[in-house]
Order: sequence, then structure tokens, then C-alpha cells
Amino acid sequence: MLTASNLTFRVGSKALVSDISLSFAPGKLHLMIGPNGAGKSTLIKVLARLLRPQVGMVSYDDVDVSETTEAELATRRAVLSQAVELAFPLTAREVVMMGRYPHFGGRPGPADDKIVDEVMTQFDVTEFTDRNYQTLSGGERQRVNFARVLAQLWREGASGANSSGRYLFLDEPLTFLDIRHQIEFMNTIKELAMQPDVVTVGVVHDLNLAARFADHIIILDQARLVASGTPAEVLTEERIQKIFGVKATFVGSEESGMHIIFS
Repeated sequence: MLTASNLTFRVGSKALVSDISLSFAPGKLHLMIGPNGAGKSTLIKVLARLLRPQVGMVSYDDVDVSETTEAELATRRAVLSQAVELAFPLTAREVVMMGRYPHFGGRPGPADDKIVDEVMTQFDVTEFTDRNYQTLSGGERQRVNFARVLAQLWREGASGANSSGRYLFLDEPLTFLDIRHQIEFMNTIKELAMQPDVVTVGVVHDLNLAARFADHIIILDQARLVASGTPAEVLTEERIQKIFGVKATFVGSEESGMHIIFS
């Protein structure tokens, strides 16, 4: 379980996150939505301990995350940002192997090699194994980085009540991806998020993808929490009009259960 208690993060006198309290249960996909500047990316960074709040506390499994060492955190928490730039000419496989660095000392073992091979296959990037990462397109790089963060959180054998929780944070992860790879990525993340020891929190802009894949949607606006609940509970015509300034019409869909048309 991930718990955020009374979080406030300021830059100067401006609050980018203001007095937010939320709980994120494992086994579910939690997605944040909101207009530009609402505080979504900042909140993700605070939850992932990339930023330290001036007020409030973030807990992983009832432990204040500020008391966790960087080495321990690296084995349990992975973050995927919008774009990852590298200054060195690494191959795609070497980039994916970076996700395993917290789990071995010196050189990777056979288990690390196996994990990297599996996640590269899962994200359809095996063909880039020996390609210079810097020569890949933006979408190809993002898929390689999906594989990297999954390799970081990968565990051999059973997981569950006896394992410490794993935490995956996704900050606008669909940037650069075409529609096919957006759907494939969301299906893969949904599958990972269903594992009983994984807490998955992401930021997306597409309300239809949020409605289709999320178990729990959080809406932010002007640095504050506006709504939190299931897609059916929080995605209403009135709320979308008020927050996003567009008219929404809901259409039933056999595939996703809900489709939103904007005008």
C-alpha cells in the first residue's frame, strides 16, 4: 500500500501540490488526469521520492519513504518519465540491463540475462538488441525504457504477502507512441498492475484510455485533488466540462464499457 498524507510541495510561494491525501492499493491501476499545470507530474515525483514535500509524508508499506535508503528503494521503485536521454552510445540491450543494476554487484548473472531477454520480447524491442540507443526513434526509445523499468521490478518466483511491495510510477508514458503501441503498453501495464504486491500509479492525458484501463482515477486541478474513485464515479459530463472546458458525451462500448466523445 502507498499512502500520501497531507502532501504540499511548493516552488517559492507557489504550491504545485496542495494538501493532498490519497491511498493507492496494490493490484490496481491508478491513473491521474487533469489539465496542464494541475500538478500531476509533480505529485508523481513526490510519490516516487524524486521530490521531497515541504509538508506531509509518503509511506510505502506503512514505512515513511524518506527513511528508506537509495539502494533499497532502487530494488522496489521504478519510474518511467516522458523521455530519457543518454549521453553515451549504449545498445538497447545495455539500456534495458540498467534496470537490473540494483540487483547485482559487478556483473549480471544468468538470471539477469534471462529477465532482460524476457522483457525485451514482451515490449517487442528484441530487434533493437544491438542497435545504438541514440539512433532509435522517440517511440522506439520509449519502448526500450518500458522494458528497462519492468526489468528493474522483475522478481523471479512467486510474489505476494511475504514480499515487500513494488512501486511503479509512469509520468505521461505514452509520449511518442503510435496508437498500436499505446494499447499494447497499457495492456502490459494493466497485467503487471494486477499483481498483488505491485502499486502502479501513472499520469495520462487521454481520458478514454484512463476510462478503459484504470481501476482508480484521480483528478487534479490547480494543485488540488478534485475527485478520486472508479471511472464511472469520477468521469461525469459536469466534471469534465468544469475541469477541462469541453462538452463530453458518453457512448457505451463493448470493449471498454465507456467511450467519451468531446465537442
